[in-house]
Amino acid sequence: MSLTVALRRLTVLALTLLFSASTLATSLPTDAQRQAAAEVAESLRYSHYADVSLGNDWSRQAFRRLLDILDSQRAYLLASDVDEFRHLEDRLDEALYDGELEPIYALYERYQQRLENRLEWILARLDAGLDFTFESDDRLELDRDGAPWAQSEAELDELWRKRLKNAALTQLLADQDEAQMHDNLRQRYEGQLNRIRQTNGDDVFGLFMAAVTGTIDPHTEYFSPRQGESFDIQMRLSLEGIGALLQTEDEYVKVASLVPGGPADKSGLLAPADRIVAVGQGEDDDAEMVNVVGMRLDEVVDMIRGPKGSVVRLDVVPAQAVDMTRSRIIEITRDTVTLEDQAASREIIELERDGERHRIGVIQVPTFYVDFDAWQAGESDYRSTTRDVARLVQELKAEDVDGIVLDLRNNGGGALHEANSLIGLFIDRGPTVQVRDARGRISLYGDTESGSLYDGPLAVLVNRLSASASEIFAGAIQDYGRGLVLGNRTFGKGTVQTLNDLSHGQIKLTRAKFYRISGESTQHRGVDPDILFPSLIDPEEIGESSLDNALAWDQVRAVQYRHYGEPWRVIEALRAGHRERIDDHPNFVYLQNQAELVRELREDRTSVSLNRERRQRELEAQEARQLALENTRREALGLEPLEDWVDARGNDEEAEAATPLDRAEVEESAEILLDYALLLDGGDTRLSHNDR
Repeated sequence: MSLTVALRRLTVLALTLLFSASTLATSLPTDAQRQAAAEVAESLRYSHYADVSLGNDWSRQAFRRLLDILDSQRAYLLASDVDEFRHLEDRLDEALYDGELEPIYALYERYQQRLENRLEWILARLDAGLDFTFESDDRLELDRDGAPWAQSEAELDELWRKRLKNAALTQLLADQDEAQMHDNLRQRYEGQLNRIRQTNGDDVFGLFMAAVTGTIDPHTEYFSPRQGESFDIQMRLSLEGIGALLQTEDEYVKVASLVPGGPADKSGLLAPADRIVAVGQGEDDDAEMVNVVGMRLDEVVDMIRGPKGSVVRLDVVPAQAVDMTRSRIIEITRDTVTLEDQAASREIIELERDGERHRIGVIQVPTFYVDFDAWQAGESDYRSTTRDVARLVQELKAEDVDGIVLDLRNNGGGALHEANSLIGLFIDRGPTVQVRDARGRISLYGDTESGSLYDGPLAVLVNRLSASASEIFAGAIQDYGRGLVLGNRTFGKGTVQTLNDLSHGQIKLTRAKFYRISGESTQHRGVDPDILFPSLIDPEEIGESSLDNALAWDQVRAVQYRHYGEPWRVIEALRAGHRERIDDHPNFVYLQNQAELVRELREDRTSVSLNRERRQRELEAQEARQLALENTRREALGLEPLEDWVDARGNDEEAEAATPLDRAEVEESAEILLDYALLLDGGDTRLSHNDR
């Protein structure tokens, strides 16, 4: 350590001790954290896929990101606080390389003091009794990301007066009486205060590392020793819980994705982008629901985890809800996700055309799995996606189907080897994916076995949650002209990560990038379907393009491959038939109208009224439109109308017995594939084998 660095540390330490008597358990970085910071810097500089330069430009970006992580809504820190630490803008690279972390800890100390003071201010207001009348014309701005920093405490007092008023109004509009409202808010803010006072040095270091790695790409992450253990458990899928990947967004816990075959996925009660506002244990309706707004993510995860067979109750605001008052309590029985739960399955859909019966096989592939233990042990009958799908294809062929749909919706990927070998079931030998590393070296992967298991009409059904290996598979089928890709644009995750041990914790590092055989990356843009279905998943909320600092789309040179068919020659005819069917199909009409309505409401809803009557009218008008869409759909399907829009998901057995929305996509995919098969049989197009 240089004398200059040592003097800087002593100066910062003295300033920190003079400034605050904070309750931060560990106010100084440890030697282990200093060493880990240097190792992270070296990993990013020399091992990341991108050409990372940790200079002044990067430092300024990391400083902004650190402030966003601490106070994205500009609700705690003052402009004077930010200015006092502005010298860090050009020095975060030094903090990493030299282990000079004291200034970062000092900044966190200032943030924590402001946060504690604000929470104490709120609790004092609650103790004094809230005197809100909810009759003014006040409105609360919903998103202050990028707003200027407050110049004074008085300015923040006014902001928090509105935020507290909105929190109280939200409780009252959710049918809580004043006593319940008061208790819920006290529980929320006391919980936040207790948790912030338990912050330790590893927490502070983790926040700084999140700012450091988040400037590079969204999938490069630092894991503390505790986080690394949790990540390992998730990767082994041995965790007993509900099978949901959670993330934080502002003060809320949001569902990022569901584990295929897991309890939440099977229940149909939880969906990506839903927000969880409270958690309770057991089936007793009177059991306490703990408010988790503002709670640390790891604590929420710990509350949701639990022994197999036990019940967790979640208070959930649906993704399509435009107001946080519109929550409903759901119950999910915890379980362990097993390989069997994620195994591929099949069915046959029977269709009629011109008086003739046709059969389309559908194979659902929830993930790209392989029983690694059995494989490594040399067992001959180990389970894998390719082996299971091959068996199902043989069964469908034996039943003389007219075509096969592979359903990869919600398939977030898995083993790359399985994606490659699965493509091999539908093509003769050939390349499947290109992988470029940080040095620009390209490795070509593919199917080396001659022959194919199935050469008939094929379609791949995808959605926004189809990612990684699913995108490789869909992209290859599309490039080869081997079949149709239907549904929605995929997630757009075209990068490869490795997990490396550090002296203190671990780093998940982006090391390579996927490219299709056509040379196009799957990164950021995903795979565009040949025929697009409407979707309720907002691409601005879910998907690679919604993530900060996602690596860009680019291209490499195409490899040589041949076309197995020319589906693009008949795409317009297929699209015309599709439009004709869905124009008056209740589920597709609903999907299209609901997606447009939600987008419209979100664009208009930049603030909320703090006038109770006006807020109630706005909420009722919005939900009346949503309910009307749902009941129009139900009427067309012969179902009883609902009285409340919130009841539309998951708890209606009659709706489940009819044609739910996801089922409509499968059946329409079968219709499109049958159109394609009949065109092929009718000679309107031909299968060609021209080399490219």
